Amino acid sequence: MVENPQEILSRAVEVEGRRLAEISEEEASRAPSPGRWSRKQILGHLIDSALNNHQRFVRAAIAGQLLFPGYEQDRWVEIQDHAGEGWPELVALWSHLNRLLVRVVRQIPPGSLSAQCRIGDGRSATLGWLVEDYLRHLEHHLAQITDPS
Repeated sequence: MVENPQEILSRAVEVEGRRLAEISEEEASRAPSPGRWSRKQILGHLIDSALNNHQRFVRAAIAGQLLFPGYEQDRWVEIQDHAGEGWPELVALWSHLNRLLVRVVRQIPPGSLSAQCRIGDGRSATLGWLVEDYLRHLEHHLAQITDPS
């Protein structure tokens, strides 16, 4: 398990939140090419990830195991119309949800990190691995938003 994942996440919210706030509505709305997500849609995907992982982390910590449905990312982004939301509102929601996850991760009892979790048809993984995977996923997509080259 990564040491102090809540600190890594807290720092990401602070630093990346400021960088996200500097992106204009126009820049956030523009897709880099046909068939690719705009920055709004990528951030919306990260909001979905925060919402799903909130449920996963809390349920696994309480129950000691987790069986959770899969995530159809394209359908979620389409149905929620992240592209139609204002950029400042998306940034604020992303920030608030990740601050909540900082508190949740901080409160997970160490013994619960070994809880076995299965998402959709995927392999079983520990809750600790899910937390680390959330951080990797977040870092990957934030890089797409802040450095879209």
